Amino acid sequence: MSSNIKISRICDFCGNAFLAKTTVTRFCSKNCNSRFYKKKIRDKKLLKSLEETHEKLKSPKSMDLGSNKPILNIVETCQLIGVSRTTLWRLINKDRIKTTLIGRRVVIARSDIYEFIKLKP
Repeated sequence: MSSNIKISRICDFCGNAFLAKTTVTRFCSKNCNSRFYKKKIRDKKLLKSLEETHEKLKSPKSMDLGSNKPILNIVETCQLIGVSRTTLWRLINKDRIKTTLIGRRVVIARSDIYEFIKLKP
């Protein structure tokens, strides 16, 4: 049994008036339905991204520079001293800061960093 219902509706996506054949029809065409769905998914992703950003801003990842790690990598050393990587490598090449190789990795002893800071005029 088919019904001959014709209901005048307004599309939830484009806002145009159309005749619906069922009581639950929300969109005037498949095209409007697809666009609405894609917009809904895009908005969810955007909202999730904004929430993640707000969470990161609320609790910033702070580098614990006062920790008891005896050795630091290049990035941690840059943050501790407050210089760029280029400046740090320049200091290393001038032998103002002593480094140690562990495999291919360059590490710097915390005591060497403090010694460099004390010698700095």
